[in-house]
Amino acid sequence: MGGDQSEGQGSKTNEVQKVEVSVKSSKGGSFGGFKEVREEEKGQMVGNVFSNVASNYDTMNILMSAGLHRLWKDRLVSKLNPFPGMNHLDVAGGTGDVAFRILDSINSIKRRALLNVLEDDLQEETKVYVCDTNPNMLSVGKNRALQRGRGEDKSLLWVEGDAEALSFGDNTMDGYKIAFGIRNVTHIEKALSEAYRVLKRGGRFLCLELSHVDVPVFKDFAVIHVINAPVCIGVHDLETFASMIADAGFQKVEYENLVGGVVAIHSGLKI
Repeated sequence: MGGDQSEGQGSKTNEVQKVEVSVKSSKGGSFGGFKEVREEEKGQMVGNVFSNVASNYDTMNILMSAGLHRLWKDRLVSKLNPFPGMNHLDVAGGTGDVAFRILDSINSIKRRALLNVLEDDLQEETKVYVCDTNPNMLSVGKNRALQRGRGEDKSLLWVEGDAEALSFGDNTMDGYKIAFGIRNVTHIEKALSEAYRVLKRGGRFLCLELSHVDVPVFKDFAVIHVINAPVCIGVHDLETFASMIADAGFQKVEYENLVGGVVAIHSGLKI
C-alpha cells in the first residue's frame, strides 16, 4: 500500500501551495504571513522551523494556550484510555509531552488495579513509540525523559520518522495519537491512511488539533494561536476533517469540541 501511495503522489511534486508561517525571533518578536512554496520544499521548510523552536516549543504552547493545552492533552489521553501491555504510537510528539502522560496513566492503572501482576512484565510488554520527523524535537524529548527519570525506561522508544510513511508494520499498534501535528503534514490523506494501516483491529485513532471556526469570539482565539504556531498548513473545519478520517477507513468517527470548536479531539476506530 505504501508503494502505491508514493507513486500516486509523485505526479504532484511540483504543486504550489500556500503555507502560513510565523517564526519567533530571538528578541521576542515574531513575523509571519503566507508564502507560496513548491510541495517538495514544504517538508524541509517545516523541518527548519521546528529545528529553530524545538527547545522552546512546549513553553510556546503554554503561553499561546494560557496553559489550556495541558488540559486538552490530559483529555486526549483519557479518551485513549491506555492499558498496560499495549503498543501506542505518538506521532509528531517529539518533546514527549503526550507520551509521558500516556505512561503516567498506565502506571496509575497499575497502582490502582493491577498490583497482583508483576510490574516488570508489564513494563516489558508496554511500548509507547514517540515518532517525529525532526531530530531536534526528539532530542528535546529524550532530555526531558532523562530529567523525569525515564532515561532507561524500556517502554519509551524514540523514532525519527514521517507520518506519511511510517516504519511500523501493519496491524501493530493499539492506539495512534497526533497532537497539533496533522496541520503540518503535506498530504493529510496519506497520513490518515498510514494511521489506519498500523493500527490493529479495535485500535483507536485520536487527533488533537485546531479547527477552522466562524464564531468571532472563538475565531479571534484561533487566530492568536495559529499566528504564533511555528508552521500551519491547512487547518480544516470539523466536518471536513471528520469526513477525511472516515474516508481513510475508520468507523465510529466523532469529535469533541474544546474552546467552542477552536480545538477539537477527533477519533475513529479501526474495526
